[in-house]
Amino acid sequence: MKQTKSKSLLRAAVGVAMGVSVAAAMTFTADTALAQKVGVSWNNFQEERWKTDEAAIKAALEAAGAEYISTDAQSSAEKQLTDIESLIAQGANALIVLAQDSEAVQPAVQRALDEGVPVIGYDRLIEMPGVFYITFDNREVGRMQARAVFDVQPTGNYVFIKGNSADPNADFVHSGQLDVLQDAIDAGDIKNVGESYTDNWNPSVAQTNMEQFLTANDNNVDAVISSNDGMAGGVVAALTAQGLAGSVPVSGQDGDHAALNRVALGSQTVSVWKDARSLGKAAGEAAVELASGKALNEVTGAVVFSNGPKGVDMNSILLAPVPVTEDNLNLVIDAGWISKDAVCQGVPAGRVDVCG
Repeated sequence: MKQTKSKSLLRAAVGVAMGVSVAAAMTFTADTALAQKVGVSWNNFQEERWKTDEAAIKAALEAAGAEYISTDAQSSAEKQLTDIESLIAQGANALIVLAQDSEAVQPAVQRALDEGVPVIGYDRLIEMPGVFYITFDNREVGRMQARAVFDVQPTGNYVFIKGNSADPNADFVHSGQLDVLQDAIDAGDIKNVGESYTDNWNPSVAQTNMEQFLTANDNNVDAVISSNDGMAGGVVAALTAQGLAGSVPVSGQDGDHAALNRVALGSQTVSVWKDARSLGKAAGEAAVELASGKALNEVTGAVVFSNGPKGVDMNSILLAPVPVTEDNLNLVIDAGWISKDAVCQGVPAGRVDVCG
């Protein structure tokens, strides 16, 4: 792909820093410009979910002969800015960015675009012209969560445990939940007795918020719409302490192994499975195409996404999620996502068909 002069100089500086002469560094620059190197900026690699994504990204890049480099912002929006600059300095031909804060990251993303480095907003929207967006249909995730809980508990006191306020996905998912539940809320069949964002989608924060909602309502909570599996774990812990786990339906997403075990145990109603292997593979393949010089709208499978809060038309790949309940746990086992032993750990005989 076309390299800007400033990017070439930046790469030369990297070569000099490695202890070679300026002339050799410029030769190093020319050689590495021919190779595809994809940089991934993780917001917090400590979360279980991202290790699966990374393995799929690496496999896609390896299959294409491209190199993988990465950084971990450790939940710091400020560190992610310098991380992205570091990836550019290391010669990345394309970037995959999992944003800690979708607004705060934009100056670094713009710098990458100005350097001629294409950027993929990975799983979280970075709503800027020129950025490619790869995710699951997050509004549909919210709908799936709400449908599953509503089917079990169509009336009563509902609590909404939403994601990180700095992540657009939190609002996309919640909008989908309301697509399903708003009529019942308006009719008075469902009462919203607690709603909160959750910093960094943190399970311990979700647990604290849930404990407070239980206290405020004298434990009179009939259903919990939790926007992901990690937070659902915190919710279930709070319910367990009050003897309510298993009697109050709880939603989640991601297909976390612990969550799928909770579905089998009956303490979580649904986990909307977003096969991170498919997402990582799609991102790795798209990054290689973009690094090779393809335009955003030429990427395989690209569609236009216009539903962000700013209404920016973005070239995107949107994958389909799958709701997993106790009735179809076989799907994740058959797909090799999780072993039967992990799903069925501690599950009483006869509790769910898949566990026997």
